[in-house]
Amino acid sequence: MAKTLTRSEASSSGFGVDAEAAKRLLSEMILIRRFEEKAAEAYALGKIGGFLHLYIGEEAVAVGATSALRPDDYAISAYREHGHCLAKGSDPKRMMAELYGRRDGLSKGKGGSMHLFDRSTNFLGGHAIVGAHLPIAVGVAFAIKYRGGDQVIVCYFGDGAVPEGEFHESMNLAALWKLPVIFLCENNRYAMGTSVERALAQTEIWKFGQRKRSMGWTSWRSARPSAAPSLGPGSRRLRR
Repeated sequence: MAKTLTRSEASSSGFGVDAEAAKRLLSEMILIRRFEEKAAEAYALGKIGGFLHLYIGEEAVAVGATSALRPDDYAISAYREHGHCLAKGSDPKRMMAELYGRRDGLSKGKGGSMHLFDRSTNFLGGHAIVGAHLPIAVGVAFAIKYRGGDQVIVCYFGDGAVPEGEFHESMNLAALWKLPVIFLCENNRYAMGTSVERALAQTEIWKFGQRKRSMGWTSWRSARPSAAPSLGPGSRRLRR
């Protein structure tokens, strides 16, 4: 798992982390990249069935976000979730076994690439239906608050989920009930083959977060994979 940075590590250099912390983060990113490269190779050889959505180029987002979490915090994602699962601390061998459809995989070989799940690390899945996991994240956040816990759940989603009704409903409910959920948009500007310009009237996705802020909810941020992970104000923990 991407180790949570201490306060001193996060502020000891001009880049926001010290050398040792930076090495740990880089190691996590390299692990994700190598895992995805081997997965792509196995897929090309016909050893992995179904679909395969790689996380190459987005490693910094998952590793940076996870470094701000505690081990007991939760994470949930869409179908491009290999990097999130690795960053949360899942066993790469069991993950690859799942991609191969083996019974020693994370989901006993029944989920495959798009449905990784690891209760031991509080990784609550890959979900194949675009936007469908956002209400689940809100439900987990409600359960945390209802039980009096102080964890948070980070919900990764792509720009393709923004036009979906679940996106707006989930953000509204999270704002209304002040739930401990962090919505993190990985905007790679294409929802499969559809550009954001063809799908959204408002292409600056972060502005949707501004609208919810007016209702009392402040922890939402859009991060582009091409940029270094900068969680900024949106990464502040939602503690009671």
